[in-house]
Amino acid sequence: MTDKAAPQSLGNQMEDIIQNLPEDKFRLSEITDRFGAQGLLLMSALLTLVFLIPVSIPGVSTVFGAAILLVGISRLFNRPMWLPQKVRERPLPADKLRPALMRGLTWVRRLEKVSRAHRLAALAEGRVADIFNNLVFILAALLLMAPFGFIPFSNTVPGIALLFYAIGLLQRDGVAILFGHLANIAAIVYFGVLIGGGGFAVKELMERMG
Repeated sequence: MTDKAAPQSLGNQMEDIIQNLPEDKFRLSEITDRFGAQGLLLMSALLTLVFLIPVSIPGVSTVFGAAILLVGISRLFNRPMWLPQKVRERPLPADKLRPALMRGLTWVRRLEKVSRAHRLAALAEGRVADIFNNLVFILAALLLMAPFGFIPFSNTVPGIALLFYAIGLLQRDGVAILFGHLANIAAIVYFGVLIGGGGFAVKELMERMG
């Protein structure tokens, strides 16, 4: 009697998908169709990878951020995910995304080593926890889509939060979810400083011009 093959790790599943991307262009529909309704969190974790390294690929934060946002909304209302045709079929540069995704995969492999199912269960399990976690997941996706892509780490911090949330929700790991909360708070503080600093600079400029 032969043993059943061990299930692929999260990192290996993602690596297979990244390696099998088309050479030149691909569409988000090719990823969503592959994961299906049961793999939305895994898909979200994959889509965050490109934001975990200091690289800017025009248009990606809007498309990937919208997909992640809609994953959170579909989970919150327990409905199938719907994507606008424009988002599903927008061509994306596979040749630029593949190396970025592969580098971001390092984060997943590190988290896999330390993530444990059912730790701090109160943060990961139960109806109230599910509603709250889906709401903060949506908040992180909105922060990811904020128009600050030209500023260093403006996509990275929300991307880290989303990756922690995705892995925490997949594993029911309250510790990973807690780190997602901390990264989300850090993103809010960072954006607050950016907006406050920008407003102060504009005020100073106006006073000098006046």
